[in-house]
Amino acid sequence: MSGGTPVAGGYMRQRHSQGYASSGDDIEDDACSRFQTMSFHTPKSRTWIEVVENVLWLASAAFIVYYGDRHSNMIYLLWHDGRIRRLPLYLGMVGIGLNIVIFIYTSMSAWSIRRFDEKWELASLSVLPIVTLLGLISFCLLSFALWPIWGFLTIPLLFTLFMACMVVFPNIMIGKFRPQSDVLRTD
Repeated sequence: MSGGTPVAGGYMRQRHSQGYASSGDDIEDDACSRFQTMSFHTPKSRTWIEVVENVLWLASAAFIVYYGDRHSNMIYLLWHDGRIRRLPLYLGMVGIGLNIVIFIYTSMSAWSIRRFDEKWELASLSVLPIVTLLGLISFCLLSFALWPIWGFLTIPLLFTLFMACMVVFPNIMIGKFRPQSDVLRTD
């Protein structure tokens, strides 16, 4: 590092001072000549409370899917039970499918953006209101469709399934991150 004024634990470059301009240090700029390394494989250490919460969400979702209405499992109910309102069920499932497609598209387009700090500014902020509205409408449609079977328990049931999906989805890797090229920056 070629010096500067210490400010908040680092050094601030003073390019307009006479000492800097006359010493010839402007040929090499340390910030631009270093390789840009980004590590995507740093595992986040989780506390045991987070692990227990995740296991509880997954276990409760498995319980809901396996036991259904105590007579048959939830998959069989969704296909064959006549009490379910079919049109709201299908529209809610289409809404969930569209949300998943939007999440996959924004994550893929965010991976193609070069700068890591700009990734979510460009990709997800523009579709965030659409995804939220679509998710809320899908939740209401599914609640309306499944209400004849579970009654008031439909709302916590759907919320539990949603939280189990939120535990599983971040762990699904669709593709690998591409390492940034080791080209020197000239800006």
